[in-house]
Amino acid sequence: MKKIILALLLATASLYALEVQNTTIKFTAFKTYAKKGVSGVFDKIKINTSKADTVVALLKNATAEIETSSVNSGNKGRDAKLVTQFFNVQKVKKIEAKIIDVQKDILVLQLSMNSKTLNIPMSYTVSDNRVNAQGTIDLADFMMLKSLKSINKACYTLHKGKTWQDVNIYFTMQYK
Repeated sequence: MKKIILALLLATASLYALEVQNTTIKFTAFKTYAKKGVSGVFDKIKINTSKADTVVALLKNATAEIETSSVNSGNKGRDAKLVTQFFNVQKVKKIEAKIIDVQKDILVLQLSMNSKTLNIPMSYTVSDNRVNAQGTIDLADFMMLKSLKSINKACYTLHKGKTWQDVNIYFTMQYK
């Protein structure tokens, strides 16, 4: 009888396990001295998570692998420049991310790009079966100033001579 009750409890618990349904990774980079934002997403990302009983458990140790060639800003010409004049300059083919800590309103994203790994704090909210997180990276911290200089040169007129080195990063994770 105890085995039957335990089996029923385990089966019931698994019915309420949360799992990720969809994830979007977005960025906003900045150009011109007026700091005009240019946003985009990455179309090719691999997300690894496990079912969990809580949102915090779902987030902990979630990982993502982002193909930089899949950058999508809604402008094919811009996307081609971002690949050739930014990511390819320093041979950055992928970006890896892992959530290593989750607190009440802050999570810590371990971000790896250009052979450099840093812990990035991100604020997050949870509502309507969705986690929204946002943070900021400095390209200098990832040794990406050579790429920044290249994209600034390639887009000098459009950027009016200024491409900023800080980039806002976001992710949205829907779960059920």
